[in-house]
Amino acid sequence: MAITNKIKFDNLRGDMFGGLTAAIVSLPLALAFGVASGAGPIAGLYGAVCVGFFAALFGGTPTLISEPTGPMTVVMTTIVASLTTKNPENGLAMAFTVVMIAGLCQIVFGYFKLGKYITLMPYSVISGFMSGIGVILVILQIAPFLGQAPPKNGVLGTFLSIPDLISKAASPDNLPEVILSVVTLAIIFLTPKKIKKIVPPQLIALIVGTVISVTVFKDVTGIRRISDVGPIPVGLPQFRLPIFGPDEVTIMLVDGFMLGILGCIDTLLTAVVADSITRTEHKSDKELIGQGIANIVSGICGGLPGAGATMGTVVNIQTGATSALSGLTRALVLLVVVLGAAKYTEPIPMAVLAGIALKVGLDILDWSFLKRSHKISIKGSLIMYGVLLLTVFVDLIVAVGIGVFIANILTIERLSELQSQEVRLISDADDDARLTKEQKELLDKAGGRVLLFYLSGSMIFGLSKAIAREHNAMKDADVLVMDLTDVPSMGVTASLAIENAIRDAADRGLQIYLVGASAKVSKRLEKLGILELISSEHIKSDRTEALSNAVDLLHSK
Repeated sequence: MAITNKIKFDNLRGDMFGGLTAAIVSLPLALAFGVASGAGPIAGLYGAVCVGFFAALFGGTPTLISEPTGPMTVVMTTIVASLTTKNPENGLAMAFTVVMIAGLCQIVFGYFKLGKYITLMPYSVISGFMSGIGVILVILQIAPFLGQAPPKNGVLGTFLSIPDLISKAASPDNLPEVILSVVTLAIIFLTPKKIKKIVPPQLIALIVGTVISVTVFKDVTGIRRISDVGPIPVGLPQFRLPIFGPDEVTIMLVDGFMLGILGCIDTLLTAVVADSITRTEHKSDKELIGQGIANIVSGICGGLPGAGATMGTVVNIQTGATSALSGLTRALVLLVVVLGAAKYTEPIPMAVLAGIALKVGLDILDWSFLKRSHKISIKGSLIMYGVLLLTVFVDLIVAVGIGVFIANILTIERLSELQSQEVRLISDADDDARLTKEQKELLDKAGGRVLLFYLSGSMIFGLSKAIAREHNAMKDADVLVMDLTDVPSMGVTASLAIENAIRDAADRGLQIYLVGASAKVSKRLEKLGILELISSEHIKSDRTEALSNAVDLLHSK
């Protein structure tokens, strides 16, 4: 496997133009996410450059555009707020260390080829989780959108303060910023499709909103701008070494793991979108390694964490990009902005960035599934809304953990119900379609003294109840034929249930035949000591032969 992404020069114009267009799309979002995270606008720009460049260089999806995204920013916002509250002096530096930890986790996931498992989550959980992140991003932008400083206590504090924020929005001090926010949102929503194909509406809104603020509202004091956050340095970033506070080590490791997992999910889902457009297939594990390297570099440079961005990727592909050269071009264009033009972003009003970020939050919401989830599955809908509420008001990890647990339990229950129909105790009184004519005749000849215990499919733990039910229904007989011909694998719990049935039959003096056990199943039975209860002459590969021998044994008594 090649270490770096394959860079081609046979589509130079398309890749360069795609990268340039993606950079134009990324600029306002990077500034908005930087401000929203609490790390500052320059952190958004550094993240866009570092993540974009190194993910394109080392990733496994040629046309993927990686940058700070809404979901990653929401988690980073929580991390920055938490660590700076506990450690005001080093909290921000520790937050960037968490970004490095997240990148390291992603490299580990990719190295051990866990990419295929990352997205093996029920869609109801993914939908609820992503929609919850969208709701968080929207809630966090309400205060700056309404021209006011964000309340304390994060999401919950802002949510409880919404009535108060709305009541103060029309005051003379806040109204100019509200107007700027509304204008920004109106431009993004109402820009005609023809213009959108040429210039991203976010960039138009950024320019128009800034121009209005310095012309129409030039005499208005109190309009908060990027410059109020602090001066934006021009030039290369100062490298940051990892910093661990003794009291926050565990929290930082958990946050880094969570951030890494989210970045994996966000990236791989976007990679699937890119595959569907380009009719190609990405390399999941290579992509995770590339994303991990990119996030480590971003953390060292004081940048936000990033992942594959759907909007930037789609724009990149639609403007003609076909290779990783487009992602490198985009990062280099943004680097030029950081090196020479970052200071010109200082007059941008915070209200304009709030409008841009709020629209991103609305876009993250899974409107398609939200509108019809109850029609598809009531249980799935309840899981989705439950995960959404837990994500917003409790914790991201708790939300995903509980959602995946409940969804998997319901899935196992459903599969167990279907599979339990394939666990049958068959005697001469049965007219079972699984049996051939000859096998039915043999059972009839046995007169109910031979029992055929038939199992089919993978024996997961949910089937232990069905196995026990048929075991308890065993009546007096002389021979038990345990048929495992159609059992490819056997879990521990099901194995123990089968062991109980065989040991009980042996204790009652029944002769036991074992039929069709694969090498894998036989090994499991051997480890449980079950094969010691069965004569080697009674271990057969064919059901008919086993039944015939059982009948002969019965008649020989």
